[in-house]
Amino acid sequence: MANEIALSHYLILGAILFGLSIAGIFINRKNVIILLMAIELMLLAVNMNFIAFARYLGDSAGQVFVFFILTVAAAESAIGLAILVVLFRNKRTINVDDLNQMKG
Repeated sequence: MANEIALSHYLILGAILFGLSIAGIFINRKNVIILLMAIELMLLAVNMNFIAFARYLGDSAGQVFVFFILTVAAAESAIGLAILVVLFRNKRTINVDDLNQMKG
């Protein structure tokens, strides 16, 4: 098939998404919501690689891993946003620099 996308294209796109998420984490260390979005983008880049390899190898194990990763990511997002709502109600800010009372 001439119209089929090669595995390398998927891997390059996954690497670009992963690099953007790493840049998002290092560039923006102030806003917790943007940090959570960068972590979710990182998980989606990894999921894309799992799906690409599963399709390339003809095995459905990668798709099963993606299902579990998405389930854990959804739970992590819900818990993280709930914690952010409680912190915002108490501190009136979600900046990382202002939330230093959680240090041990």
